[in-house]
Amino acid sequence: MRAVGVTDFGGPEALKIIDVPAEALGRGDVRLRVRAATVNPTDTQLRAGAYEAYYPDAAAPWIPGMELAGEVVELGDGVDHLEIGDLAMGIVVPYGAYRDEKVLPGNSVVRAPADTDAVAAATLPMNGLTARRALDLMALKRGQVLAVTGAAGAFGGYVVELAKNEGLTVVADASEPDESLVRGFGADIVVRRGEGVAQRIRDHFPNGVDGLADGALQGPEVLPAVADGGAVATVRNYEGDGQRGLRVHPVLVSKMAENREALDRLRQLVEDGKLTLRVAQTFSAEDAAEAHRRLEQGGTRGRIVLTF
Repeated sequence: MRAVGVTDFGGPEALKIIDVPAEALGRGDVRLRVRAATVNPTDTQLRAGAYEAYYPDAAAPWIPGMELAGEVVELGDGVDHLEIGDLAMGIVVPYGAYRDEKVLPGNSVVRAPADTDAVAAATLPMNGLTARRALDLMALKRGQVLAVTGAAGAFGGYVVELAKNEGLTVVADASEPDESLVRGFGADIVVRRGEGVAQRIRDHFPNGVDGLADGALQGPEVLPAVADGGAVATVRNYEGDGQRGLRVHPVLVSKMAENREALDRLRQLVEDGKLTLRVAQTFSAEDAAEAHRRLEQGGTRGRIVLTF
């Protein structure tokens, strides 16, 4: 099998095409012929060695990638929700999507949304499930107010769309060029992103918002936007400052990795036109280093996707 990975951590140039053995298929597993895998910040961090301490027993090569799409080529015993030849999408935890074939637990894989190709389908599982997890942890009720930072990003955009689908009022941040994009996701109010965003949110909701999904990783700078006792969903394990009774929930997508029901609901929302799949640019697997460079330059809107 062919994969894209690193044997020595480093910059984008460390990525190379490598040969890897085929993975064994067990009961309940699915083997996919990978057609597309997204490029995420977690992938660039893995490539650079940031996660080595978390997986001390892992040996080279290190293969990035947390979500993919492709054709089902083999099913383990007990898998009955897919058929050979289906175009399917899946989440890969903790990593390893950049390869020609990938074996995943059956509960990490569902059919791709109808009328989408592998490139578009690959953009949904990881950030879609992360957004789903964030909303589940905050447990806001219909009519309550949610603030979203980083609303133009993949995670933030899904949070806005899912929240609106569930009857929440959404105030989201955006740069001036991204304002129409974020309004298109359904945000009720858009405020300018960056320094001072908490006060701009409070200008619209003087008592504070009921919840905050902090996709921009602003941490303590944006917490003042939330009402006392409100809920906060954060990524990158930020746990808040312990003040004002805020209920801060670090969001780990690994908790959703085998929640097939949740992933299939996301598929249905795409088919219903309530979730937007966004592809910014595609690169061949051989050009993975250039794809990583492009992501690290910043400013992409939509997902960068490797094709196999």
